[in-house]
Amino acid sequence: MLPTELVKLTALMERSRGNPDVRIGLIDGPVLTQHAGLAGEGLQEIPGQNAATCTQTDSSACLHGTFIAGILSGKRNSRAPAICPDCTLLVRPIFSEKTFGRERMPNATPQELAAAVLECINAGARVINLSLALSQPSTKGEHALEDAFNQALRRGVMIVAAAGNQGTLGSSAITRHPWVIPVVACDLRARPINESNLGGSIGMRGLSAPGDNITSLGPAGQTLTLGGTSVAVPFVTGAIALLWSEFPAATAAQIKLAVTKASMRRRASIVPPLLDAAAAYQILIAGM
Repeated sequence: MLPTELVKLTALMERSRGNPDVRIGLIDGPVLTQHAGLAGEGLQEIPGQNAATCTQTDSSACLHGTFIAGILSGKRNSRAPAICPDCTLLVRPIFSEKTFGRERMPNATPQELAAAVLECINAGARVINLSLALSQPSTKGEHALEDAFNQALRRGVMIVAAAGNQGTLGSSAITRHPWVIPVVACDLRARPINESNLGGSIGMRGLSAPGDNITSLGPAGQTLTLGGTSVAVPFVTGAIALLWSEFPAATAAQIKLAVTKASMRRRASIVPPLLDAAAAYQILIAGM
């Protein structure tokens, strides 16, 4: 089974390649924009303190950014999931190629992330992909991040974020914000992987998505296979972008309700329900 089939994205992807008016904010590492597997015409750079394009194609930052970009904006004939290649991908680099090490999940300070979220909002993003974790938490920094998420709520910009890869129960300043959709990684049997964080707020407001042995684009022109919650996030982000492409008049609240309420499972579990893109599409048809 393909990862897109597990979350019933196949029919939606056959219906739509996305719409350039739907802008996705990718806060991640730099992206190898000239990769042959990327739909490069839809990529735009939001300048940050780190270069948006890869200067070191073998760096972990470039690897991660290009991999996530492939899930969202790969060409449909590539080996990447390539969920919404015709959407506009706003690349906002936050991980430096010089400082990002070999961690399975990149991280940023709350202040850095807050600034990047606001820049994506101001650049017209409709949904923001956060395949990352927080480092150096501080009360001041977390207040700044909360303010940025509140601004996203006011502006109708959706936030989709990784639950984290520590294999623990709990939440973070990202996943406990009520506007954020936390994403847990699961295998192709829809079982959470051992590394994925779980918790009450994650189970209540989040979704599960494929995050085990996912193949996408590597930075040197080849493909790469990775896992973890950061890999699962773009499946939810991509589904939201396709739904918004099909229902351009829908509000952020309507889209969020459709994707999070599509599962009939009760929300009392620490494990969130599996993304069901087909059911979300039907909910939007019935409500529009």
